[in-house]
Amino acid sequence: MHAKDPTDLSVEAFLALRAHFFNDKGRPKRYRLPEKRNTQDDPLDVYICKRLRKAVGDGIKVVRAGGPLITPDMAVYRPALCNSASGEALLADSTRIIGVEVKKLQRGKPKKNGPGSVSRKTGLDFNTTPPCGTVRIYDDSERPLDIRGYYLFACQEPVPDREQTYRLTASVFCDGNLLNEDFDFYLSITGPRTKAIDLGTYGDGANRVRPMVIFSNPLGTPLLDHQSTLIHARSNLEAEHPALVRVGRIDRTVPPKAVGATPEIRTFYCYRDRRDVKDGFSPFSERDPFPHPENRREQTAPRGRFQVKVKPQA
Repeated sequence: MHAKDPTDLSVEAFLALRAHFFNDKGRPKRYRLPEKRNTQDDPLDVYICKRLRKAVGDGIKVVRAGGPLITPDMAVYRPALCNSASGEALLADSTRIIGVEVKKLQRGKPKKNGPGSVSRKTGLDFNTTPPCGTVRIYDDSERPLDIRGYYLFACQEPVPDREQTYRLTASVFCDGNLLNEDFDFYLSITGPRTKAIDLGTYGDGANRVRPMVIFSNPLGTPLLDHQSTLIHARSNLEAEHPALVRVGRIDRTVPPKAVGATPEIRTFYCYRDRRDVKDGFSPFSERDPFPHPENRREQTAPRGRFQVKVKPQA
């Protein structure tokens, strides 16, 4: 790679966050966050955006979403490479612009033989926006602009006896296509929908018919827990970024639409900071390692039942 060639922005973001949240030996650093002000407020998103702004290289800009309930949480881009570029170029080239969505997780109670596991192992709530390797934002003229989507899964734990102090004990920065590549489905959920109105006795009720989607949690697999990992579609990032070491690959199976058809395979490559990789390590290769519910049903669970100990006449 020529010295002046622009770098992949997902790698820039990953290395900056790895350096901020972990020390040279890969151990979590402590950091402080302000108190959460309301339901939509997430201090970690704000903190990450500020840290990226300070850490990324010259010519790279990091901008947060303009308000709550907007995805992605931030965009990382090179204005000089975006201005006057075609929409096709912006979508195809992650050296120009990417979107980043932060998914914060917690860890369960410690076990007798070690720390607890990451919460929501078999599926994570993505609320009303499905994950996707392509996400839609808007340009200065409010025209749709489709760009590559990346996701940061961060397991945040409080530091005992230190108020408003935390540490990340695991993180995955991944290509959104690892989770879903169906952009049409993404648009069907994020676009305008029809709601039911004039409901109830007095006609002043409404039903937003709001979907709530659940997708895989990469930190649900032990392969990625207690580590800081970049998951990317490219297999040759080491050649451009000497700070990275490829530590494994993950294959995901696309179920065939027709009975008897051969399923398709999507391959992604896992990288870590060179300081986090021991000499003589054995790269892993896994197919569909993310856990999921064993008995998933189409029917939703009923609302919880409020019971009182009375016995009215039958």
